[in-house]
Amino acid sequence: MNLPPTRTTPPATRNRRGGLVQEVVQHLQQLIQTGQIKPGDKLPTESAVMDELGVSRTVVREAISRLQASGLVETRHGIGTFALQAPTTHNFRIAEQDMATLDDVIAVLELRISLETEAAGLAAQRATPEQLSTMAAALRSFASAIHSQSDAVPSDFQFHMEIAQATGNRHFADLMTYLGTHIIPRTRIKTADEAPEGRQAYLERVHGEHESIFNAIRNHDTEAARAAMRTHLSNSRDRLRKARSGGH
Repeated sequence: MNLPPTRTTPPATRNRRGGLVQEVVQHLQQLIQTGQIKPGDKLPTESAVMDELGVSRTVVREAISRLQASGLVETRHGIGTFALQAPTTHNFRIAEQDMATLDDVIAVLELRISLETEAAGLAAQRATPEQLSTMAAALRSFASAIHSQSDAVPSDFQFHMEIAQATGNRHFADLMTYLGTHIIPRTRIKTADEAPEGRQAYLERVHGEHESIFNAIRNHDTEAARAAMRTHLSNSRDRLRKARSGGH
């Protein structure tokens, strides 16, 4: 008897789908964590998410399953999926009041130095051509924002998020999403506006630091990527320390 051939998904397709699922998870997490979707609100329909992000229904359903597992949403059959109150059982949390002073901001930046230095090294080892392309696109968006004097924060954060995703370890991306929606935009805006050399010159220097990180990752140079990221974030920390001491 001839059995029908077993249908298997090629590894590349499985990996690509996993990346798309994570993108949808992070998109919906950001909407929830920034309050655009509040506890009790209904999430966009599967079709709306599919159209907005250009993904399949399977990808959206897998993403919703992950959000359910993390306790962020619940699905009521026949009605839709709703955001829940953020879980309070997690040990790690940075609350609004924990960012009240420059010392608090510097402490979190030290955490980012540790996290993102290693992320850059892993990205240099694992980044795919597609991921390198998205990093390059984020860099171009950042440069465009500088030249048009528009908000550079989204593309700045996106560049760092692309590096986290390129590690191939979803925990880096999850923690970056948490840090990004709560911390990075506020501190970046504050630092840019108060930079002694002026906002434009400050952002151009940041762009140069981003390019150094990207070039090392593109060249698959692990140590250079780590060093470039450490330099980039250490410079931000040092500028904040100088601001704390009144510029002395």
